[in-house]
Amino acid sequence: MSEPIKHECGIALVRLLRPYSYYIKKYGTPFYGLNKLYILMEKQTNRGQDGAGVAVVKIGVPPGSRYISRYRSMEHNPVGDIFEKINKKVKKHLKGHKDKLDNADWLKENVAFMGEVMIGHLRYGTHGMNSIENCHPFLRQNNWRSRNLVLAGNFNMTNVDQLFQKLIELGQHPKEMADTVTVLEKIGHFLDEEIQMTFNRLKDRYTNLEISEIIENSLDLPRVLKRSVKDFDGGYAMVGMTGYGASFVARDPNGIRPAYYYADDEVVVVASERPAIRQAFKCAYEDIKEVQPGHALIINKDGDYNEYNLRDAGDKKSCSFERIYFSRGSDPAIYKERKMLGKSLTEKVLKAVDHDIENTVFSYIPNTAETAFMGFIEGVNDHIFNKRMQLFNDKKTSKEDLEKSMRLFPRLEKLIIKDAKIRTFITDDNHRNEMVSSSYDSTFETVRAGIDSVVVIDDSIVRGTTLEKSILRILDKHKPKKIVIVSSAPQIRYPDCYGIDMSKIGEFVSFRALLALLKDDNLEHRLDETYEKCKFALENNEDDIFINNYLQELYNLYTDDQVSAKIAKIITPKDLNAEVVVVYQSIAGLHKACPNHIGDWYFSGNYPTPGGTRTVNKAFVNFMEGKLVRAY
Repeated sequence: MSEPIKHECGIALVRLLRPYSYYIKKYGTPFYGLNKLYILMEKQTNRGQDGAGVAVVKIGVPPGSRYISRYRSMEHNPVGDIFEKINKKVKKHLKGHKDKLDNADWLKENVAFMGEVMIGHLRYGTHGMNSIENCHPFLRQNNWRSRNLVLAGNFNMTNVDQLFQKLIELGQHPKEMADTVTVLEKIGHFLDEEIQMTFNRLKDRYTNLEISEIIENSLDLPRVLKRSVKDFDGGYAMVGMTGYGASFVARDPNGIRPAYYYADDEVVVVASERPAIRQAFKCAYEDIKEVQPGHALIINKDGDYNEYNLRDAGDKKSCSFERIYFSRGSDPAIYKERKMLGKSLTEKVLKAVDHDIENTVFSYIPNTAETAFMGFIEGVNDHIFNKRMQLFNDKKTSKEDLEKSMRLFPRLEKLIIKDAKIRTFITDDNHRNEMVSSSYDSTFETVRAGIDSVVVIDDSIVRGTTLEKSILRILDKHKPKKIVIVSSAPQIRYPDCYGIDMSKIGEFVSFRALLALLKDDNLEHRLDETYEKCKFALENNEDDIFINNYLQELYNLYTDDQVSAKIAKIITPKDLNAEVVVVYQSIAGLHKACPNHIGDWYFSGNYPTPGGTRTVNKAFVNFMEGKLVRAY
């Protein structure tokens, strides 16, 4: 993507099913689990750049031994920093005890992070301060082992204010209104309540120590989670573990955020992406399962695991943006989908250059658009082949025309190169634009001035500022007659509220185009009418189910092509010489390419939860009132 947007967080869980001594004997190291966790996290670092965290729980250590270890980091390479710190800590505890490396019981009692249950988190902060306190995993501590809770997740809740109020009604005094805190405390509350109910039921028959043992071996964790997530509105995939060693991963009812798991007789592992699991455990893709929407994969203290239904699943709306941009493209399914996104644009792009393939240079903006570009070129080659066959079967075709068609191939060039060494750290706009422009390089003498058109494929266009301030200017220096910018994703029109930092609609170039079209047609009064509808709905509709997305009514006044044409005008600098055309993927094309991942609210405005619809109306109200704040 030529202009980065905030990424998704990533999760990882490793649960060792055998005694700790088994892994030392078989693999010759006490660090088997940690090594696997490290690989899972490294293979998902495209998801988290602001920070990371690791937590480990030891099962069955005696009282007086620390059984939860946690490190978090916000360094430039947070995953590497955390595991370097773990390594130093382990070396410190092993000093003078190198002979104990094969003694599982001694290691668990005396060395940090030597445990059977471990979770990792990669953070990309969508809002708020980037501080170590905001890094997952979060820890809810208690002197009862069973009441300790460690939690990390890839989630955003749209109804934090309601969840916050429910905590107050439960008698709590939350320290801040943030979804991470409310989720942790809500699960923690019902964990405490379940434990207390069990204690009250057994207190006349068993000693306190015996009750603690019973709780750890038979706690109804599915019931705890079911009660906890009842009121959650948002997209979530969260991993957690209790102090006594039970662990879980819970997924939202619409499957918005991804969660995959693999299990054999040695481990159960969870991650946000399939390739990370495959790389870490060398398993086949078909052996990696998806945690079902509305379910939790729960692993008990004894290692038994199963999926449990927490909430009735809704229509599956797993995020298509996840496939287009965030997830690792080495996943075979994602690779095919991204290629199809490019291939399906072939005819629209060729029409934009008048099917003049001979005088067109095709390129892409690195790096994530490369796969879509490959699919597009396949489409161009198919088009050329079909034309050749038409000429071959036409008896009137001259030998010269046939030879010319046989020599025709798409001209592929790497026109735009991102210089990773240059960082655009200057904050004032005038000088920052200059730095942004300097962060891209171009390969000259590949375009014939005044003759060739240039086609450049990007995976998506969000704000259009990088195109306007740098990409188009760089391409114009080649002196093409036309520049066609292609987005393999549809027009991003609506804010996200489930994880990605796209909450301010005024920043979207598609929304800016809508405003310009309304102004051209003297329809700006429709903005005020929509504002009143949104405000009335937010203030009077207690039941979110009956709220409509009123911004859709404004977009429906114009066709996709009209919006695209206006976007092209907005992003074209006044002093640019070449004609600029913008081509977008259609929503139908998106669904054809990603048939099993139809969460398209960014593009269609069809949110999978009531809180999403409330969010878009709140975002529009914020825009109209000039508030530069998040809508959830």
